[in-house]
Amino acid sequence: MMGDRDYRSVIKNAIESVGRELEYRYKKDDVSKIHASEVTGCLRRSYYDRIDEIERDRTSFSDLIGGMFRQLEYGAQPKEFSLEDISLEAQADLIVDDLVMVFRSTGEKPENPPAKDLLYINACMYAYDKVDGVIIYITGSGEEISFSVTKNKKMFEETIRRVRVLNDLLKEKKTPILETSIECSGCQYYERCYTNKKAGKTINFFGAGKDFLDSMKT
Repeated sequence: MMGDRDYRSVIKNAIESVGRELEYRYKKDDVSKIHASEVTGCLRRSYYDRIDEIERDRTSFSDLIGGMFRQLEYGAQPKEFSLEDISLEAQADLIVDDLVMVFRSTGEKPENPPAKDLLYINACMYAYDKVDGVIIYITGSGEEISFSVTKNKKMFEETIRRVRVLNDLLKEKKTPILETSIECSGCQYYERCYTNKKAGKTINFFGAGKDFLDSMKT
């Protein structure tokens, strides 16, 4: 706090505002259009985002990096892939020389791209009718590692299956099954899927358990 102004709060609000402007855009009340970002990640999270949303924290670098690239000269515009009764929407970050590019931030360089990123860029390649793509990961220290990928029919079939599942569940107002992942602990819907995050009472081995520890020494 400096003077009468909370500058930390000002900065946080500014980053959140930028994050909202740069995130993928889709009409949440139109279930006939499903965005690739909804089905390559947790379906339950995507369902809650549409049915009963809790505003998420957009202050991390990962919320900004892809969106910033989409604002550049080669920034990609949204595309749709028709599935007859449903449209799959996708948006890459850059399209350069027929190459689909997606950027992601990461704590450490991954040995391989996560499945959700592979599914996402594959959906983009189908939407843009391109054969080749690359996923670029950038660490907080500025290091980068990239992975070249090619269009894959089986992965796209899995994406289509998830599109239809989410579409059906949204129409029926049925919550998707739980899909446990390492991202659950940071999800704004954690307490809807699991238990309250508040920790229970800690066992004090050096207080109430002292007699037990003493007995173990004899």
